[in-house]
Amino acid sequence: MKSLLMRTLVVGAILTLGMAGARADDVAALYKSKCAACHGADGKGDTPAGKKLGARDLHSPEVAKMSDTELFDITKKGKEKMPAYDKKLTDDQIKELIKYVRALK
Repeated sequence: MKSLLMRTLVVGAILTLGMAGARADDVAALYKSKCAACHGADGKGDTPAGKKLGARDLHSPEVAKMSDTELFDITKKGKEKMPAYDKKLTDDQIKELIKYVRALK
């Protein structure tokens, strides 16, 4: 009985870790497909499109002090030259992208 319980826990942990890794890969791919053209792979906005549009450096103190709610609203509704993604991304995808951006180094 203990052996079965232990195997169940190990399999559950492996599946959970695997899914977390897959989600991280999905969010990275989503960032690459929706954000990187302007904000760059590193989030600094140092791309031809980013320079042309004045994309924000996602590491800047100005962006860092913004709340997740503010970033969510800007991503969803758009602001200035930032397009709205309400028809292209789900709320959960936007929230995951915000976590991803906060973790960019």
